[in-house]
Formats: sequence, structure tokens, C-alpha cells
Amino acid sequence: MLRIKDLTFRMQGRLLLEQTSLHVPVGARCGFVGRNGTGKTTLFKLITGEYSSEAGSLELRRGVTIGQVAQEAPGNEVSLIDTVLAADTERVALLEEAQTATDPTRIADIHTRLADIEAHSAEARAGSILHGLGFDSQAQQQPCSAFSGGWRMRVALAAVLFAEPDLLLLDEPTNYLDLEGTLWLENYISRYRHTVIIISHDRDLLNACCNTIVHLENRKLTAYKGDYDFFEKTRAERMTLQTKMKEKSDAARAHMQKYIDRFRASATKARQAQSRIKALERMGTVAAVMEEGVAPLTFPSPEKPVASPIINLERAAAGYVENDPVIARMDLRIDADDRIALLGANGNGKSTFAKLIAGRLEEMAGTITRADKLRVAMFAQHNLDDLVPEQTAVDHVRKLVPNEAESKVRSRVARMGLGIEKMDTKAKSLSGGEKARLLLGLATFNRPHLLILDEPTNHLDMDTREALVMALNSYRGAVMLISHDRHLVEACADRLWLVNEGTVAPYEGDLNDYRRLILKGPGSPKSRREEQPGKLEIAEKNAAEKRKKDAARRADQAGTRKRVKQLETTMTKAEAAITKLNKLLAQASTERDAKRIRDIATKKAEFERRLVDVEEEWLELSEALAN
Repeated sequence: MLRIKDLTFRMQGRLLLEQTSLHVPVGARCGFVGRNGTGKTTLFKLITGEYSSEAGSLELRRGVTIGQVAQEAPGNEVSLIDTVLAADTERVALLEEAQTATDPTRIADIHTRLADIEAHSAEARAGSILHGLGFDSQAQQQPCSAFSGGWRMRVALAAVLFAEPDLLLLDEPTNYLDLEGTLWLENYISRYRHTVIIISHDRDLLNACCNTIVHLENRKLTAYKGDYDFFEKTRAERMTLQTKMKEKSDAARAHMQKYIDRFRASATKARQAQSRIKALERMGTVAAVMEEGVAPLTFPSPEKPVASPIINLERAAAGYVENDPVIARMDLRIDADDRIALLGANGNGKSTFAKLIAGRLEEMAGTITRADKLRVAMFAQHNLDDLVPEQTAVDHVRKLVPNEAESKVRSRVARMGLGIEKMDTKAKSLSGGEKARLLLGLATFNRPHLLILDEPTNHLDMDTREALVMALNSYRGAVMLISHDRHLVEACADRLWLVNEGTVAPYEGDLNDYRRLILKGPGSPKSRREEQPGKLEIAEKNAAEKRKKDAARRADQAGTRKRVKQLETTMTKAEAAITKLNKLLAQASTERDAKRIRDIATKKAEFERRLVDVEEEWLELSEALAN
């Protein structure tokens, strides 16, 4: 399908691809991964012919059709269903020709070809794709202009999927999908009949869809057979092996160089030294593994925790039009250590609920009780537009702490993962990932008790997503997630709430259950209730009992967590006291003051014994919390 040989390409003087080769066979489903900015989208433009290579070749099979999502989403008065149907240009052309053709042979050929491409089922297929991406039958008849930019991008995606090109190029398709759309897309691509290359940082999408992973690193393309998890394991093994090979190669070269240096001037050994010089030249060097570190993400935990529940809803309702709530009948509570993920299709009210919890929207009915002095932070992708384009990261942080020294302001920016070279870069010139880091840092600046994240992984590469997982799991406050990234949800959330049918309620299944529910249709697996009518009631009862036990455990652990924090404070003070006593002991030793040395040593021993006792208790309680 696609063969790349010794390809080299520069963008504005920067070398992105250097003498790299790749073969993509027909029918392959390739996940294309690599750090942001390494040139993945650029390679797509080379494949489509938008860019020309500096050297090397890029060959496609003759007559191959290439499809990719249009950069500009349709915004005209054409209905969604007609927009998608128009994407199959061959079908449209054949139907038009059939209206005017008079030659019987040609008419027969047209109808034969229309049958071959299953033109009779085109509208049903187009409707099925649109439905999978979140458009019901009523929405499909509306014009594109009636929808916002994100929804129009879904229409553009539906159009290219319907066209079924021989080579399908998808660049971060889940950035404008919700979890439901992402699950549907996973299923669709895994059954796609032709060749797919998909740029994505979504681990679960790559695992579900791809049988090959192409990695772009150090200007080279490397193909790995298997899904993303297998790629990650294989690459780690390869890097370890390469590191060991380099160590052995360097040792051999050093040994040979030592011989050359020792005997080069010797009359009897000169010939052997010369032969070793030539051998050293032939050896070459094994390339060092170049693994760039990713700046960690840090969310400052609240200084003083608040008692649970931090938020309690009783028959609450919320919306934007009086007497017409988007969500209602909500009886929920959020505890200080909750990790909640919201499920539900876009348009069902997830963002409305998040705004209600964040205090950005007043309840229409019912009551919402919030803990005293509760601080809530919210991050949403559209908030990236709130950054002042002409101001730097330092400028944004300085507004929050106008009286702090410049060095402290810059230190705070550094903790957000923006290095020295980015601190003074205007917001408009930062990448999407860098803007997200800055906005996350600003949102959590005041140590919130509850952190609400609405699609935080858009624009983040794989390594930064892992840094986000680590940051959330280290954060000691409550978290509410809205995300299409299954890996993030599974790694960080322990409760699922479903926003559906005008309300929000706990969802008793897991994400696999939810996936089956989303993909259910003709020929798809039955729901758990249809599959196991007797066992489901038992499972629901067990789940209810588990929730009660979890609630009791959280209540029991509240005192333990408080004690752990007290012990950490005690350890910090004891360590500081020991450090101070060590300095005093050194000073007394210099002055040879025996009595003072004895007194200080006694006090130091007392602090050290106390520290050992405290550390043992801290370790015991920490292990209990972990279990």
C-alpha cells in the first residue's frame, strides 16, 4: 500500500525526517505515535502530496484513494445525511450519469457498478455512522450550520468513514469525540476493510484498533507488530538491549584505545597498534538511547481537608431556561476523597452538571449543600481561550501573586512543567499541550478540595497523559472527570456516574459493561440484563453492599489519614531538629566543649529515637490505607 524509502524532509530549516524507511502493507491498521512536534502530521501531508520530500521516495499503490478528515468542517445549509452521502463521489457521479445515459450497455454497467458498491444501502450506512458519532435521526436531517464546530467535525469524520478510502488517514480523531463516540470509533476501525493509519495518543484506541505501531523518534520511523501495549514492552526491551550493547561497545573501544595509546610509539608493537587503530575505525559506535524526559504535572493538595460530604445534592435540578431543566431529580453526595468519572453522550448534560458542582450554575430546584470554605477548581478545554494571547506564563502567574518575588513566580511556573525557554513565550505561541499545562496550573493554584477536569487530555501526548495520571493519583483531594480517554478514567476513577435521561445517577457496571451498552445493536452482544437475567440482580445487590462498605471504609480512613498527616508533620520537624543539632554538634566539637557535646548528643539521640517510632507508625498506617 505505502512504501517509504530513505525519506528526508525539513520544515523551515528543522530536520524532521532523516533517511527513514517504512512499509505499510495492504489492510494494515497502523497506530502512528511519537512526541508532539516530531512530525507526524507532516508525514501525513507528505503522503497526500501537500508537501514534497527533500530526498528519498514515497510510493503509493497505483489508483489508491486516500481519505482524511477535512480541516474545515462543513457549515452550509445541506443536511448532515446529504453531506455524508456526497462524500462517496463515485456513487454520486454514477447516479447522475444514470439519469442521462442512453446507451443500454453503459446503463447496464452503471447499475452493475452501483450494485457492487452497495449503493442501495448507502443511506442506511451513512445514517448508522452518524448515529454512532452521536446524531439521532432527527439531527441527521438538520443543516450543518445548525451545529457548533466540534459537532461539525464529527460530520466531517462521518463523511470520510462513509467514503471508505483505500488508505484512511486519521489525525487525533477522538479530540472532538466523547467517550461514547470514541468507543464506537474503536469498534468501527477494528473492522475497517482497508488500510488505516491513525495518529493518536489514546492508548485504549490504539490497543483496540491497531495491529501495527509506527513510532517516530529521533527523525526515524520504526514499525512494531502488535498493539500499543506490545509496542511499549518491545521498545523498552530494545532500549535496554541497546544500552547494554553501547556499554559493551564503549568498554571494548576504551580497551583498544588504551592499547593504542600505550604501544603506538613502541618499535616492536607499532604494527599491532596500527592494526588496532584500523579496527577501532571499523567498529563505529552504538548510538546512545535518547530518551527525553517529560516534565511532571503537580496538583497541590488542599492544606486543610474538609469533612465529608463536601457536596450534597437533594432532588437538585439545573439548566439554562426557567422551568426547563437539563438535568433533575439528583440525589448525590461527593466525599473528600472521591474519584468520579461522568459517563453519557455529549448533549446529555455532563458539562451542565460539572458547572453546577463548580458553582458556575445555580440550581433550579432542590438543594445543594457545600462544605464550609470549600474550594473547587475546574478545567475545560474551551477555557484555553481564556488565556491572554499577548501575555506570557509568568505574566499569568504574577497576576495571582502580585507581591511575590520574581524568582518565586518563575519557580511556580516551572512547577507547571514550563521550562525556562517557555516562561517568557506569549500564550498565543504556546502549543496546545503547553497551554493545557499552564491552565491546569492556574486552575489548581489555590489548592482546591475538588478538581473538575473536562476533557483534559486533548492536545496532550502519551507521556504527558501518563504524567496527568500520576498527578491525579498523588493529589489528595476529590476529582471529577469527563474524558473520552478510557485509560485515564480506569486509572484514576473508582466511581462511575451516568448522565442520561435527564438525570445523574451512579452506574453499577464498569467501562466494559458500558462499552457493550453503547455498541449494542443488531448482531451485537446482548446487554448484561438480557444475557444473565438472574445474575444481574445478584450483581447489583453485591454492588450496593460494596458501596456501603466503601463508604464505611472511607469514614474509618478519615481519622487514619488525619493521623498520617500529623505524623508527617512530626517527622519533618524531627528531621529539621536533627539537622540543626548536627550543626551545633559540629560547632561544639570545634570548640572542644565536652559538656555541650554531651548535652547536644543526648538531645539528638532522643529526637532520633522519636523519629524511628514515628516512622514505624507512619509506615504501618500508610500500608493500611494502601490496602
